[in-house]
Amino acid sequence: MTSNDPQAAAGSQAEHSHDPGRKVAAGRGWDWIVEGFALFRKQPGMWILTVVLLGVISIVVGTVPFLGPLANALLFPIFVGGLMLACKDLDKGGTLELSRLFAGFKQKTGDLVLVGAFNLVGWVIITIAVLAVVGGGVFMGIMRGGMPGAGISIASVLIALLLIAGLSLPLYMATWFAPALIVLHGLAPVAALKASFYACLRNWIPFLVYGVVLLVACLIAAIPAFLGFLVLIPVLVASVYTSYRDIFCAGKKVELVEIP
Repeated sequence: MTSNDPQAAAGSQAEHSHDPGRKVAAGRGWDWIVEGFALFRKQPGMWILTVVLLGVISIVVGTVPFLGPLANALLFPIFVGGLMLACKDLDKGGTLELSRLFAGFKQKTGDLVLVGAFNLVGWVIITIAVLAVVGGGVFMGIMRGGMPGAGISIASVLIALLLIAGLSLPLYMATWFAPALIVLHGLAPVAALKASFYACLRNWIPFLVYGVVLLVACLIAAIPAFLGFLVLIPVLVASVYTSYRDIFCAGKKVELVEIP
């Protein structure tokens, strides 16, 4: 429900900030993709144009030495927030407009940037940890020498891979729903990150199904010269919205909560 009363809006935000989302059945992981594809089918051409434009922007920004990757990390949640608003428009019978990609620059921009900063810091920590493990292992391997030394080096790489998986998963969980929770649910950044993490944790089984289906879809999309990703990426974006709608809105159409 939309409210222009600051006190009512603040109360609504407080209520949403304690919303961990509901737990759904395992099969819903498949349904999120099917429902995402249904949103894609409403305007496939515009969807493809939107994700291509986003890709071009990311590539151009990324070419800026040093600052490019940092800027992309901070800007990405802003674009995702805009795409979530676009999905809401489609879900309510509206149309997908290219300008919606930039809607995050007009509302909740600071909050979305903070999500990007959180993600960036998280990956910096993961990178430092991985480099420390691999570097230490390789150094010890060189000092030991021979086959034992090679074994130590290989073991350090395997440990680093496990470290990446173990540390990146909570980071993905915290940021998965965060942009949608900020622009559609009216949450503050910290509350959005917490709610996203616990929602993913509560629904790890449907997310496991979701991940397996996406893995198979990626393999299929890569067959025709990777052109299938022009469809898969928009469906993936839309599935973030449909999973948000399912978990936090009980599958109903989203009503935007306006917080001054």
